[in-house]
Amino acid sequence: MEKDGQSTMAHTSVEVTGGVDTHKDTHTAAALDGAGRTLGTAQFPATATGYAALLAWLTGFGRVILIGVEGTGVYGAGLARYLRRHGIKLVEVDRPDRKTRRWQGKSDPVDAEAAARAALADRATGIPKQRDGRVEALRNLRVARRCAIAHRADIQRRMHALVVTAPEELRQHLRTLSAVELIRTCAALRPDPDRAGDPATAAKLALRQLGRRHAQLSRDITDLDEVITPLVTAINPALLAVYGVGPDVAGQLLVTAGDNPDRLRSEAAFAMLCGAAPLPASSGKTSRHRLNRGGDRHANSALWRIVITRLAGDPRTRAYRDRRIKQGMSKPEIIRCLKRYVAREIYELLTTPKDLAPTPCKP
Repeated sequence: MEKDGQSTMAHTSVEVTGGVDTHKDTHTAAALDGAGRTLGTAQFPATATGYAALLAWLTGFGRVILIGVEGTGVYGAGLARYLRRHGIKLVEVDRPDRKTRRWQGKSDPVDAEAAARAALADRATGIPKQRDGRVEALRNLRVARRCAIAHRADIQRRMHALVVTAPEELRQHLRTLSAVELIRTCAALRPDPDRAGDPATAAKLALRQLGRRHAQLSRDITDLDEVITPLVTAINPALLAVYGVGPDVAGQLLVTAGDNPDRLRSEAAFAMLCGAAPLPASSGKTSRHRLNRGGDRHANSALWRIVITRLAGDPRTRAYRDRRIKQGMSKPEIIRCLKRYVAREIYELLTTPKDLAPTPCKP
């Protein structure tokens, strides 16, 4: 009995760090001990049963202290939710860089072990988003809305292209119409389907279908907005009170931060997440920063829209622009600086309790 007790104590004293390479149908896991020695690798189905088996397999080596998971926002979302419910500490792991893959090759066990080593060495420290709250619901709705907007814009471009190449009589009738009038006119066309072999009739049939599809997508977007706006208001009403922030911009910034905005360590980290933190590009006697093309580009676009709105009507922002122009800065440089200020202001609103009102950030 004493020997069994000693064995149990030795087992629980082993600190295990896991790594998971996630895919659509399977997840491959690797286990390391505290010294970085590989304890084993195994593959599990990407199902609830597979998640349980994966965690049981890791705990079979000892006490699991950390798991690095690749793709927690895509194929690893279900596994991340399961592990979080069971109190396991998680970090988001990026895929191995190309140099590492050239030296080590590419396989699921290799990638899983690389994820575990990144977690063990503290190279991966990002906390995954929680995907079980109202912000996740908002993200789902915004996916449908963004898809509808992109599809509607594509339809409008194709309608203009059809008008340009249409027979002369039809082209002269439609070419001077505004976008709204063009959609309405095309949707009301009544061509004869029996004459579809005629180019003019075929063009009318195509334009009618595209016009009706455009109108339906507009109705779908309106329906989604009626659901999204009150949801954004319920999640963070203070965000909508900011100058230049509407439901669409607020929704994007909430989705970027996630259901657990406390995972963002600082306003600088949030600015980097949004691609609004200029990167140093100094060399020798030259001291400068360059544009950051990384981060969440949708969030970066949301910050840009706030800045452009304020430049059009906010006296403080316009005074800042005029002062910077006198100092020799270009308009793109001024906009980048303003996006950084806005990111700081938004971060405070995302991370401050709702009953506290942060002081607006002055550029």
